[in-house]
Amino acid sequence: MAVCVTCNNPLILEIEPDDDSDTEMGEPSSGKAPIPEPTIVPDDVHLNCGCHFHWQCLLEAYQVTECPNCSQNISTTSSSGGPQVLCNLNNEGGMQENLDILPLLTEESYLKAYPEDRKARAFLEFCREGDVRAVIAMLQDEDEDEDEDEEEIKEGEGEKTERRKMGPDELLRYQDPIGDMQSGLHAAVQAGSREVAWLLLLLASNLDLLQFPAEVFQEAEALGVMRDVVEDKVDIRSLRDSDGRSAEDLAKEIGGVWRGWEGTGRLSI
Repeated sequence: MAVCVTCNNPLILEIEPDDDSDTEMGEPSSGKAPIPEPTIVPDDVHLNCGCHFHWQCLLEAYQVTECPNCSQNISTTSSSGGPQVLCNLNNEGGMQENLDILPLLTEESYLKAYPEDRKARAFLEFCREGDVRAVIAMLQDEDEDEDEDEEEIKEGEGEKTERRKMGPDELLRYQDPIGDMQSGLHAAVQAGSREVAWLLLLLASNLDLLQFPAEVFQEAEALGVMRDVVEDKVDIRSLRDSDGRSAEDLAKEIGGVWRGWEGTGRLSI
C-alpha cells in the first residue's frame, strides 16, 4: 500500500467528531457518555510523476513546477494553452481523476506568503456565492476569534510581530492578485448576485441613494448595516480587473440578470 512520500504514513486522515456531535441514546454503566470514534477518510494526492502525498504535506512542500519529492516536472499544458497540474485526488469526497489542482496550489502558496489576505479571499468567495449574510458578518468581524498563528508571525527566534489586520473599508475594495484583480463587485456580477452587488454599492460607492430600491434599505436595516462616509474613499465602481474591465463591462458580457443596468451608472463611473 502506498504511503505519503513526505511523512511515510498511510494515506488516510482521521477527522475528529465535533464536541457537540450527537451520541447514541443511553449511557454505559460508568455513567459517562461514550466517546465518538474519529472518522477515517482517504487523503491521497497521486501526482502524475507517481508520488503520493497527503494534501497538507503537499502544501507544505509544494514547488510550482516540480514534485517536491522526485523533482520531476509535474506541470503540463491544458487544452486552452495554460499550465495545469493534474493528479488523482482521493479524499472524503471520493476519487477524482485528472483533477487540475494548480489553482488550489497557487492560492495556498500565495496565502502562505501573504496570510493576511486569507480573510479578503474568503470575502470574495462569499461575494461569488451570493451569500449576503456571510459578507456582512465578515465586514462586522473584528478578528477576535482568529487563531494566534493567524494574528502573529515569528521574525527570528522568540520574536513575534502582530499581523496587519484588514479593516472593512480595505476588505470592500480588495482586488484579487491571483484572480485577475477582480473586486467583490466583479465577483458579484460574475455570479449574477444582484443582492450582493446592491450591498457593495451601498457600502463602498457614492452611487446616488435615489437609485437604490426601497427593499435594499429595508434589508440593510434588518441586517444592521448602512452607508458610512464614502466621498473621500475609492468608489468600488472605479476598480478594474487585469483586463481593464469595470464591473459594468463584465455585466455587459454576461447579460442575463444585468440587462437594464447598462448605462445607469450603477456598476461604473
